[in-house]
Amino acid sequence: MVSIADVAARAGVSPTTVSHTLSGKRTVSASVRERVESAMRELGYVPSRTAQNLAMGRTRVLGLVVPDISNGFFAELAKGVEEAAIQRRYNVILCTTGFDHARELLYLQMIRSRAVDGVVYASGSPPSVSELTDALGDLPLVLVDEDVPGASATGFVSDNALGGRLAAEYLLSLGHRGALVLAGGDDLESSRLRVEGFCTAWRDVRGTAPEVVRGGFTEDGGRTAVEPYLDRMRDGSVTAVFAANDVMALGVLDALHDAGLDCPRDVSVLGFDDIGPARHARPRLTTVRQDVAGLGSAAATALVAALEGERELDLQRHILPVELIVRESTAPAPEGGR
Repeated sequence: MVSIADVAARAGVSPTTVSHTLSGKRTVSASVRERVESAMRELGYVPSRTAQNLAMGRTRVLGLVVPDISNGFFAELAKGVEEAAIQRRYNVILCTTGFDHARELLYLQMIRSRAVDGVVYASGSPPSVSELTDALGDLPLVLVDEDVPGASATGFVSDNALGGRLAAEYLLSLGHRGALVLAGGDDLESSRLRVEGFCTAWRDVRGTAPEVVRGGFTEDGGRTAVEPYLDRMRDGSVTAVFAANDVMALGVLDALHDAGLDCPRDVSVLGFDDIGPARHARPRLTTVRQDVAGLGSAAATALVAALEGERELDLQRHILPVELIVRESTAPAPEGGR
């Protein structure tokens, strides 16, 4: 196998000069460059892309941190990131944190030590700004889906507040008067905005806010959160449930089925995200659709553009639109509902 040393000997220069010629990090004269390139052609030397990248202080690898790859939302987000990265000849390494704060910090620190060029970060348990800075240093960062309050970073998120409002307005148009809202953890900005948008729209029409229950962004979280309200669903005082993500909503559908309640005849259920299982549930889930792959693609594209020197990260929040998708899990409020 031909080495840099072989090329250097043929060209009559040092191996270091060959490395400088390949990397472009230091200027070499035109005559030296011509001799090195001629030697490479004569010997059939093909530069190692990995070696070139390392010589330039780059790996062409992005780190992607998400809470739960088994959740269809984050699987689709990762697909969007990966496809955009591959188009620009970057690779992606994936870390899943399980919505665990300590684990998120550990993975961020580990990613930095693995010498990636930059990070796309979908937080499940947002760190403080100081924790984020300590973990990543000056490594280029783009936030996606979830904000880190106070962080000076470019971010791509959906219009969560509008999505919550659309959900409330639709249920109100169906005549529902008693709604239950299932929120994620207190530290998730996306959940807070969805709940806030829903409750504001509901209050504007009904004069009082719906009841809000906090739980995990999981099927078990949705099932556990709704179980104490099953009797109120049977007596008609709660006729609709808005879950701040689809996975929780699927847990609600299971709990209703096990309790002998019919969806949507007895209780309407509305989610948020439009993951694959929402389209195949029985009944199929009415939900607020995010452009999940678009979020991932936009985040990776912005990060790579900054790494390639095409444009700087703008440190702004970019808000992508959402839309209401009506399916079979919602219906007019049952007669006699309070």
